[in-house]
Amino acid sequence: MKIIGCDFHPSFQQISMLDAETKQRVRKKLHHASGEAEQFYRSLRGQRVQVGVEACGNTRWFERLLRELGHELLVGDAARIRASAVRQQKNDQRDADLLLELLETGRFPAIGVPSPEERDLRQLLLHRHKLVQMRTRIKNQLQHVALDQGLQKKRQLWTERGRQWLLDLSLPPWTDRRRGDLLVLLDGLEPAIAELSQAVEAPPSKMRECGCCALIPASVR
Repeated sequence: MKIIGCDFHPSFQQISMLDAETKQRVRKKLHHASGEAEQFYRSLRGQRVQVGVEACGNTRWFERLLRELGHELLVGDAARIRASAVRQQKNDQRDADLLLELLETGRFPAIGVPSPEERDLRQLLLHRHKLVQMRTRIKNQLQHVALDQGLQKKRQLWTERGRQWLLDLSLPPWTDRRRGDLLVLLDGLEPAIAELSQAVEAPPSKMRECGCCALIPASVR
């Protein structure tokens, strides 16, 4: 069995690897863009491999790779890992050594990791949330355009009659351009948000797996 402490960064990873049978230790810096990291883990295919990383972002591709190769991945609580360090000065090799030590001694503070399906559903919620925020900012800008012209209609501005009030305003050229562009953006966001809202509200029975582990309601395909 090979145990690997992996200090993961977006462009590279520093690893400390222990062969549990021979007690041989290996330290390497593996770059991602060149494919060096992927080649290294593929070279271990067919062996029992356990990899420990500190919880961080941008690791989806790495998780998929290890899952494909049959390697075990443990994700650790970053605060507890840092608290277990005797020396508080950080560097990549020391961090990788610490992760390996925690794995080797059974003290690695593993945390639960959402499944790929759950993570993709979170992307649905996050995407809808961001679009709603964008819509709110656009509506606020249009309200200010209307208020500057003495038109105070609050929520009525988002009715068909309110839109006509907006269009009937006599505005200077660049303010007119701003109004038009904002309305175009708003018109594009509304159907997208409606589709995502339908997906969020769909019952679990209408969700099915598609593509690379993504769950999307059948009703909005």
